[in-house]
Amino acid sequence: MPIRLGIDVGGTFTDLFLLNETQKTVHLVKTPSTPNDHAAGILKGFQDLLAEAEIPAGDIDSILHGTSLPTNVVLERKGARVGLLVTENFEQVLHLARSQTPSPLNGWMAMQKPDLPCDLELTRGIPERMNARGEIVQPMNEARARELIDEVVSKGVESITISLLHSYVNPKHEQTLRDIVRSRYPDLPVFISSETHPETHEYERTLVTAINAYVQPRMKEYLKNLQQEFEGMQCSPTFHIFRSDGGLMGIDHAIESPVNSVRSGPAGGACGAAFVSVNSGYSNAVGFDMGGTSTDICLIQEGCPGASPDTSLGKFPIEIPSVEVYSIGAGGGSVAHVSITGALQVGPESADAVPGPACYAKGGTAATVTDANLVLGRLPSELSGGKILLDTKLAEQAIGQLAHQLELDLLETAQAIVDVTNENISGALRLAAARKGSDLKNFSLITYGGAGPLHGNALAVLGQCYPVIVPPTPGVLSAFGFLCSSIRNEVTKTFIRNLDVAAIDDIRNSMFQLTRHIKDWLSEEGVASADQNLEYTIDIQYRRKNDQLTLMFRPDKMDEAAVQDLMTQFETGYEQRYGVKVDAPMEIVKLRVLGTAKVEQPKMPSSVSHDRGASAALAGEKRIYIEGENFNVHVYDRSLLSAGNEITGPALVTQRDSTTLIHPDHSGRIDDHLNLLIETTN
Repeated sequence: MPIRLGIDVGGTFTDLFLLNETQKTVHLVKTPSTPNDHAAGILKGFQDLLAEAEIPAGDIDSILHGTSLPTNVVLERKGARVGLLVTENFEQVLHLARSQTPSPLNGWMAMQKPDLPCDLELTRGIPERMNARGEIVQPMNEARARELIDEVVSKGVESITISLLHSYVNPKHEQTLRDIVRSRYPDLPVFISSETHPETHEYERTLVTAINAYVQPRMKEYLKNLQQEFEGMQCSPTFHIFRSDGGLMGIDHAIESPVNSVRSGPAGGACGAAFVSVNSGYSNAVGFDMGGTSTDICLIQEGCPGASPDTSLGKFPIEIPSVEVYSIGAGGGSVAHVSITGALQVGPESADAVPGPACYAKGGTAATVTDANLVLGRLPSELSGGKILLDTKLAEQAIGQLAHQLELDLLETAQAIVDVTNENISGALRLAAARKGSDLKNFSLITYGGAGPLHGNALAVLGQCYPVIVPPTPGVLSAFGFLCSSIRNEVTKTFIRNLDVAAIDDIRNSMFQLTRHIKDWLSEEGVASADQNLEYTIDIQYRRKNDQLTLMFRPDKMDEAAVQDLMTQFETGYEQRYGVKVDAPMEIVKLRVLGTAKVEQPKMPSSVSHDRGASAALAGEKRIYIEGENFNVHVYDRSLLSAGNEITGPALVTQRDSTTLIHPDHSGRIDDHLNLLIETTN
């Protein structure tokens, strides 16, 4: 695939990254997002990108798209009108939800329940019942089921969710209900939990399926229209949507299961950061993505980002495979304000793309982190290649209002806004490392996003995590990360059995079914059998204890010796993780098959060292304010820097998609892969 295009739609900017591997060139565009119509921002950026690259649209071989549409639809309550069919007397399963204690990243405890994707008015209990072994306790009353379905549909639903008790063991009743809906209303989308999320946990299973039904009509409309727009420009590449687990899926599968892309943007950034970590020679790193609205943090160990069986969407716990990313409300657009206690606070409220920070001159008046950096002299007069002009006077007015409240001068107030932001992010970085039982000092810091490189050096000082690694295109690293991924999906089956010899045949049969399912899915993605890679895992716990470990195994090699080996692996792993030995029977909880198709990794342009020093990249001087002191610093044009160039701080490095600040007592070096590495000189 010589020409690949990554598209990342964020809350503030839409990023496009084009890699022409034939010509060994890179082109990028950052354009303001269009929240009311995401496609408008994409198409505007696409036209700009084609003009810059001087290629026709038809030359693009592959488009890889990470979209925030599912997230926005749920958070903004703009989804479909969903009818919900559940087992009789379980109509309030979503309303009861599950009690939880918020993460330390959330600050104050807030136990507010979010608005649900399914109203009770559109929920009906179906007379039927399965027990936990999948045995029919109460046969379904199909005549009554038809009446209840007609009631729900008459209220104008746009999709139907079916989630019955214990359907993950026996889906018969769910399948029957789906057949009834399709026979009576063939144009109505219908989703059953035994296919969308065939696992235990009644609330989570119902929620995932309901959110999928809530988003699907909007996702279908968006992707089909976007595809048509590209085709209208004689652009018909292979089109993939980025998944929350760091994989890719075709448009048809994305329309069928949009819930799997709710965290595609942050996952793309993590995959891009993992590529950079390996490329730079620092395989253990913390990825720090600071955009306009939020900051996303991921831990990379041995060149791989962490994986999680679940994620969150607002206040909803979503049980889908995801790259492990922690998010906080700290971005360039985060609004600074004085609390009722008189203390300065920054975020989580954001100015977003519209109206944006005060300096954007689009009507925003609140002081933001971007305004503070501009007042401190750390930003150029324009962003995104001249597309966004920054008004320093408007920024000073916004910061000045806070300065009056705090009884500080203008520069002190701007520095305080940046300091509070850095402390908030530093705490989140430390927590991310602590969750893996490690110290932040053991990791390098990969900083990206439009605002990340401005703050990376200060965060390294706070956390003593060096070097700071700024990729060649930090502002669009999430879009680049899409190019580093493979077609991917996993299928699971809840399998509650004792781990013993008696379970061998059942394990083999279940894994055979799962394997056939994932191979069919990969084939639908156009992946030949020879290119399909499969991994098999099993979740084990001590009986009736919720402390599962995931182990790899070979179902075709299952015998008494393999069972004993799994027991030994589990005992050893459990003791390592929890520090205790337990004398209790072991039981299987879940079987899983992961299917991937390797996509060729991007070949990024590199550079070789030569005699030309960093002085050749000098673009001028600028007066900036750092920690209570004014400095006259050199400003370097990053596009003119090459491998081996060294920069002594304090200094600014500007580029089209971001600006990097190198602090006093630090220096920067360009490596052979064009990464900027910042180290302390003390």
